[in-house]
Amino acid sequence: MNSRKSAMAEIASATNVENAERFSNFVDEFGRDVFGIKTMSDYLPKPVYKKLIATINTGKAIDSSIADDVAHAMKRWAIERGATHYTHWFMPLTGASAEKHDSFLEPDGEGGVIARFSGKNLIMGEPDASSFPSGGLRSTFEARGYTAWDPTSPAFIKRAAGVATLYIPTAFCSYTGEVLDKKTPLLRSMQVLGTQAKRLLKCFGKSFEGRATVTLGAEQEYFLIDKRFYVQRPDLMQTGRTLFGAPPQRHQQLEDHYFGAIKPRILSFMNDLDRELWRMGIPAKTRHNEVAPAQFEIAPMFEELNLAVDHNMLIMDALKRIADKHCFACLLHEKPFAGVNGSGKHNNWSISVGDINLLNPGYDPHQNAIFLTSLCAVIQAVDLHADLLRATIAGAGNDQRLGANEAPPAIISMYLGEQLSDIVEQIEHGGAKSSKHGKNLKIGADILPVLPCDATDRNRTSPFAFTGNKFEFRAAGSSQSCASPNIVLNTAVAESFDEIATKLESLPKGADFHNELQKILSSIIRKHKKIIFNGNNYGDAWRKEAAKRGLPNYPTTPEAIKLFIKKENIEFFEKYGVFNEVELKSRYEVFLEEYTRKIEIEAGLALKMARTHVIPAISSYLARLGESLEVERRVGGGKKSKLSELVERVSSRLNAAIDAADFLEREILKKNELPKIISAMNNLRKVADAAEGEVDNDLWPLPKYCEMLFVY
Repeated sequence: MNSRKSAMAEIASATNVENAERFSNFVDEFGRDVFGIKTMSDYLPKPVYKKLIATINTGKAIDSSIADDVAHAMKRWAIERGATHYTHWFMPLTGASAEKHDSFLEPDGEGGVIARFSGKNLIMGEPDASSFPSGGLRSTFEARGYTAWDPTSPAFIKRAAGVATLYIPTAFCSYTGEVLDKKTPLLRSMQVLGTQAKRLLKCFGKSFEGRATVTLGAEQEYFLIDKRFYVQRPDLMQTGRTLFGAPPQRHQQLEDHYFGAIKPRILSFMNDLDRELWRMGIPAKTRHNEVAPAQFEIAPMFEELNLAVDHNMLIMDALKRIADKHCFACLLHEKPFAGVNGSGKHNNWSISVGDINLLNPGYDPHQNAIFLTSLCAVIQAVDLHADLLRATIAGAGNDQRLGANEAPPAIISMYLGEQLSDIVEQIEHGGAKSSKHGKNLKIGADILPVLPCDATDRNRTSPFAFTGNKFEFRAAGSSQSCASPNIVLNTAVAESFDEIATKLESLPKGADFHNELQKILSSIIRKHKKIIFNGNNYGDAWRKEAAKRGLPNYPTTPEAIKLFIKKENIEFFEKYGVFNEVELKSRYEVFLEEYTRKIEIEAGLALKMARTHVIPAISSYLARLGESLEVERRVGGGKKSKLSELVERVSSRLNAAIDAADFLEREILKKNELPKIISAMNNLRKVADAAEGEVDNDLWPLPKYCEMLFVY
């Protein structure tokens, strides 16, 4: 029995699913491993607590005089929860998170030890900055970097293998002050957006203390396959996607997996995942089967943007760890299986000031001036900076997914729906005077309730869609951090708010405010309505139409990330203090190097797998056929038969595989343009996948799609 069959036999025999651990009271369990507001009030002296809460709520600088008290309380709480170590947790430009653990233990000078954690330990750490991607900001011999405590994202206990560790969310910068992480520019962009939002609202006669609130709900898609298949696929282990593999006859065509009944083994995994996330204060809300077989989704409730980004990184980490516990491998690659749907991360974004959600249209959107102004600001922002939004979701994995008739294309457009599109058209031609409303939906069976129907449908093909009181950026990849697209979105909308507020502030005394506002919004619509598209983004007709409209289209990562160092984009970020030129150029270098290395790894591995897995399997099958042909010739008198034709066909496939592998090797050795290497890889895959459909099943060494996607 070969290893594939052995794995399937083991999976099939493991019919008993261990009963999932139950919550005694899941409401009380929520956030028990978070040093949150309630815990702070229990552990901190009242004056210290008030100063810390003021920092969290208003964005004021932390009072360094309270650092020791906060550190002591945090240490006491963490030790009570079983922690022996703490770590400054940060997000370098690797795309993953980073951590270095230090114990609370310190010698007491008398041969013993004490537990100590000072304010200095809390506020600042010093990791080696030269060992992280920096795009030239740090040389190998220039190692110093700093982490800085972010009090707006609470410390928490993370548990793995029975070990509890105190995690302190931090920002990460170099010795020279340039940022080396994704959190710092995110915080900068949130600050500038909040400032401009409050300024804009002041024009409407509304003043607010404290910070504006930018919120995010990040839906996370992922695949689960049995780990016994995963360890037999070098491509999955090293690249996250299958470099070879023919789609099975049946995959997602019947559309029976989406929202289908969740299998017991998967449900047990999801229960453990929710349990861990809830303990860390992550409001995981939704779990369900996704479109592709073996694909699933988890979605948390909305949270403040900075915290939501941190939580999404923790969700991705927990997905992998809990999957391993259940003998699964969690695949977060954007396209782990060719020919079936890939995975994205839907970025649901909104902004509020005080109790006003700027993107809540209300019952009569045409009468809601603040909403209409905010809507027009977002339209302008997305049109002006569609190129940067595209750049933020660039990557080798997402190149496989975008535009594959399952995800939005690389062309950025906006979906508003029937109601808002009608209002926008009214604004353009003189002012909005009415709003279309939903109707009651009668389904036709008396026993069923009458449903209130929304005023507009949804468009799942749009990369940037309005969905009620928020915008959903659907083009982000499943493995990517939410930070980058939100940095651009925040800064772009801040720029639009700035421009509109400047015009409103300069109105002469006695001017008709609403009439002048109408002129401003009408001008915005005329200039930027080309970004609005309510149709099918998957169709070829849209690509042609988008080209006519002059919308940018950057289908590959190298084309897209160059936009970070475009002169206008550098000036844009520098104007609002989110990035400087050096920081942007370093990111371009980091992202280009990451992309190049990923393609080189995939190409080298594809070559190796072809020569050690695919070609030997075809050769073994050909040898087996040759033996059968020899027997047939002895019995049949040497006549040419169907078997001899099969031998010739398999021999041709073997030669084609050898030629394709040799060609790929030459392209790799030339170190020519990456597109040529990618083309050679695709050609090798085409040959190998064709052979998979013909070689004896017992001889094929790699787990097949029909096994990985359906046997679990």
